[in-house]
Amino acid sequence: MEVAHTPDPKFDKSPFSDPVSPETSAGSTVVHKKLRPRHITMITLGGIIGAALFVGSGNVIRAVGPAAIVSYLIGGLLVFLAMRMLGEMAAARPAIGSFMEYARVGLGNWAAYLVGWLYWYFWVGVIAFEAVLAGGTMHDWFPILPSWAWSLIMLAVFVGVNLISVRAFGEIEFWLASIKVLAIIVFLGAGVLFMFGLWPDSTNTISNLWAHGGFAPKGVGVIFTGVALVIFSYFGTEIAVMASAESDDPAKGIRQATNTVIWRILLFFVGAVLVIVTIVPWNELPKPEDTATAPFTYVFTLLGLPNAGVIMQLVIFTAIISVLNSGLYSASRMFASLAGQGFAPRFVAKRARNGIPVFALLASTSGGIIATIFNFAAPGSGIFDFIMNSAGLVALFVYAFISLTQMRLRQKMTPEEVAGLKLKMWFHPWLNIFLIAAIAAIFVAMLFTEDGSTQVWTSLIATAVLVAFWPLVRRNLKKRKTTGAHPRD
Repeated sequence: MEVAHTPDPKFDKSPFSDPVSPETSAGSTVVHKKLRPRHITMITLGGIIGAALFVGSGNVIRAVGPAAIVSYLIGGLLVFLAMRMLGEMAAARPAIGSFMEYARVGLGNWAAYLVGWLYWYFWVGVIAFEAVLAGGTMHDWFPILPSWAWSLIMLAVFVGVNLISVRAFGEIEFWLASIKVLAIIVFLGAGVLFMFGLWPDSTNTISNLWAHGGFAPKGVGVIFTGVALVIFSYFGTEIAVMASAESDDPAKGIRQATNTVIWRILLFFVGAVLVIVTIVPWNELPKPEDTATAPFTYVFTLLGLPNAGVIMQLVIFTAIISVLNSGLYSASRMFASLAGQGFAPRFVAKRARNGIPVFALLASTSGGIIATIFNFAAPGSGIFDFIMNSAGLVALFVYAFISLTQMRLRQKMTPEEVAGLKLKMWFHPWLNIFLIAAIAAIFVAMLFTEDGSTQVWTSLIATAVLVAFWPLVRRNLKKRKTTGAHPRD
């Protein structure tokens, strides 16, 4: 079902008639090296693989049982739908600001302001969290320096990488993602052989899917609660779309990132969880507290892989610094886009000659440094925990805004423009409605879990602070419009 085109007096042209190029969407015109196809390919393949899969999947399995497979499937489906909607908009209008820019065009400045700042806030928290994890790991290996010093060193290293050029970011991410992808491919290959009894000294373990209390030992309802736990493991998929806007062929990169997301989810996430719950009885899986007790490490040990703990510690460290690298990229681009639209100080949007939004990158890093310092200087204050928990709903907010924005932009298009879309969302607008309803259901499910309810309330507090500042931002936008200053000036 297609929604009929409804003229809107606020828009005097098609929402996609003025594509935003990566070089001009957030400030001054610059010439810089762009990401190559292989960078986009590997960012697309491994960009969302983090410690949440290698370690956090164990918590989901212990909470849900073998039916965690279904939780990952449902979560993956929702992410796939959101990515398809984002892909339709991005293929028609490549923009570094991505969904924030589309929210501005489709829903208005208030939506762009809210989703942009929440997304930036989320990644600042992630930057701090990954820096703390990286610092702790480095301290374990090289105790000559304290954890906080290693955390700051790791931040400095990857800020330096991101300052060099966007291609430097892409090159580092290419190799980090390659290691993660290789580790999972080896895990899946060996795991499948083991579960069918084809691995040396192994027996068929398929019955583990139902032999220990059934496929859903804790009931069907907990499967949907599990979706709330896994949905954040997928967050970051949209980075591939943002990065594609800075590639040699944005439209091709966006189509690639969007069209391949479903099999990436099925292979890397659903496939890995299937292997784990088939090889190991779900109620015998150790509680993942560190690298040694991570489900991937446990399975590799069962396979008889020498030094499984050391190897997985290296792989997980790779995942940590990969997310740190991507977080700095995402936060800086979003902050620059916020400034370009007038939602942040104008100077933040300025780019260096190599195309890097230096002020946005440094400001985003400063936020991560402050949160990191709070973690070490006042570990009992709860400030660091609040920062991390209050970003918990951002994934759901972003997916909801993507769905609403795509619905609105499609409504503004003529039938001819819809027919000319390079990438089109199916069953519009029914799948949009389904996605929004599913997000609302996850929101409710989170209220009934201890960790989930904490994330809900702290996220709502952070959102309320942004809403409180909106009148000031709106007044500034009107003032700039009156004086003739364009938001991207």
